Amino acid sequence: MTMTRTPSPTTVAADARLPSAHPFAGHLRHAAQLEVDNPHRTWTEQDGPLPSLYISHGAPPLFEDTAWMTQLHGWARDLPRPKAVLIVSAHWESAPLSLTSTAAATELVYDFGGFDPAYSRMRYDTPDAGELARAVIGVLPDGESVHEHRDRGLDHGAWVPLKVMYPDADLPVLQLSIPTHDTTRLLALGARLRVLREQGVLVIGSGFMTHGLPYVDWHRPEVVPGWSSEFDLWAADALARGDVDELAHFRTRAPGLRYAHPTVEHFTPLFVTLGAAAQPDAQVTTTIDGYFIGLSKRSFQAA
Repeated sequence: MTMTRTPSPTTVAADARLPSAHPFAGHLRHAAQLEVDNPHRTWTEQDGPLPSLYISHGAPPLFEDTAWMTQLHGWARDLPRPKAVLIVSAHWESAPLSLTSTAAATELVYDFGGFDPAYSRMRYDTPDAGELARAVIGVLPDGESVHEHRDRGLDHGAWVPLKVMYPDADLPVLQLSIPTHDTTRLLALGARLRVLREQGVLVIGSGFMTHGLPYVDWHRPEVVPGWSSEFDLWAADALARGDVDELAHFRTRAPGLRYAHPTVEHFTPLFVTLGAAAQPDAQVTTTIDGYFIGLSKRSFQAA
């Protein structure tokens, strides 16, 4: 896939409107200096397949959490710079299988409210992703229907973490819908995407390891509820053992599920990530752990 290394000027211009004291403005200065001091090396075939990632993606408050941003950006720089990114976000459940617009600088989906209006003015104007779309369609079985939503851009489950990880917005990015929450079918979907990793495409499942927002104690957001820690420990143990069967039966085996995931869309992208791994039942590498407002932000990569 062809690549550019030119930062998106519209994205840069929008970022420049943030106050200099804003944590994300500081993150951008830090990222720019790192690139000057040690340019991010681009993936080559000699690197072998990129890992597949599962990211607990946060929301606009991520832009105010310097430590979390540093973890995400450091993770991105520890990997070769991909040629493109294909991401499955919790916030787009749609069947048949669908892709966001391949056009450059498609308008983002600002699917949140109650935050600083500055976050609804942010941009992440990535380049044309037509070549990536053809590669994605090419690995799916004959007869698989894939619909391109020509007016739909990335939702916050995609652009918020990617803006932190790759702030220049100079990589082609497409978002793939979640067509089902059937774990067997999602593992199979991930397996079909596996070959893209050999072409320098970073395959990401974006959710949140626990997502019981209705049950967060907003008066004591620093307190980790038992249901959140118990679910996280269960998932961490299963991931460490490579026990895909245990994870796939989360509806009947996971402790605290009713509270940790009142709806399951923030957990199920994990199965696309595992399916895309060379060995889904191998131990994963945890890259981020801990909690945000009591919710587990566990994130990992699979080889």
